[in-house]
Amino acid sequence: MTDLPMNPFGSTGASVTALGYGSMDLGKKRDRRLEPVASDVAVDVLNEVLDAGINFIDTSPDYRDAESLIGRAIAHRRGEYFLASKCGCPVNQPRPVDGGTAPHVFTRENVRAGVEQSLTRMNTDYLDLVQIHMSPSRQEVEDDDSVAELEALRDEGKVRFIGISTTFPNIADHIAMGVFDAFQIPYSLVEPDHDEWIVKAADAGAGTVIRGGVARGISAVPTVDLDGMTDISRRYINRRREFWREASLDELLGDMTAMEFILRFTLSHPHVSTTIVGTSNVEHLADNVAAARKGPLPDDVYQQAKDRISKVA
Repeated sequence: MTDLPMNPFGSTGASVTALGYGSMDLGKKRDRRLEPVASDVAVDVLNEVLDAGINFIDTSPDYRDAESLIGRAIAHRRGEYFLASKCGCPVNQPRPVDGGTAPHVFTRENVRAGVEQSLTRMNTDYLDLVQIHMSPSRQEVEDDDSVAELEALRDEGKVRFIGISTTFPNIADHIAMGVFDAFQIPYSLVEPDHDEWIVKAADAGAGTVIRGGVARGISAVPTVDLDGMTDISRRYINRRREFWREASLDELLGDMTAMEFILRFTLSHPHVSTTIVGTSNVEHLADNVAAARKGPLPDDVYQQAKDRISKVA
């Protein structure tokens, strides 16, 4: 048993820890160079994730060596975690020289190839959740028959649940399709735009996976170092910082660190199943777990934060 807060995962019957682990950082170093973290570091981090009681792990073929590292580090503990990956990602294509990602393809052939590749890399017979990546339009998903292939894989026992990583402008159409067990949605206290859509996804009976719930928020804190960021990233983060300042969020911290406040704000959303937080540092992981164990923010602090954010937004 874990002492982390647990939530039902939509109508799937599964239960997930409110704090999940996102493996993107296993595919690159903190300075965003392309080299993966060392294998022994990944082994330590992934085992610490499970030892801390986190049972939701999110990954993707796009995260370079992350899937292979998961297979190498914790496949022997497969019964301890709910494993979510993505599909539509490039399969057997060379990586662009600029470090970017080749175009995603959502045909039945590529969806199946991606899932089979993920199963092999992670040394498992099944994936708990496969999410269509990159929020393609409903028309593209339907034209490529992507869901039908995922349903076939589900019938074969290789996939348990079907989801989509979604955002504006396609999220409304994705929910209306009525075929997804889960939605991965961006959200944080400084980027609350998808708030009502988290509610609508949950009301449709789906599990909700939040990405950016800490990373996008913590970058708004003025003390966070922006060294190594591109000019575009700096402008983007400076807009978040202006949001933080205008909402006077520092006044609500009390004895909390900014990271704890930001994480617990996301965990306070009553329609969030799990929020994925990534790190390749066991100390940062321990801080995340300690904050999550405290649960949601006090009701009055959460409501003050919501009110201030609403006025600024």
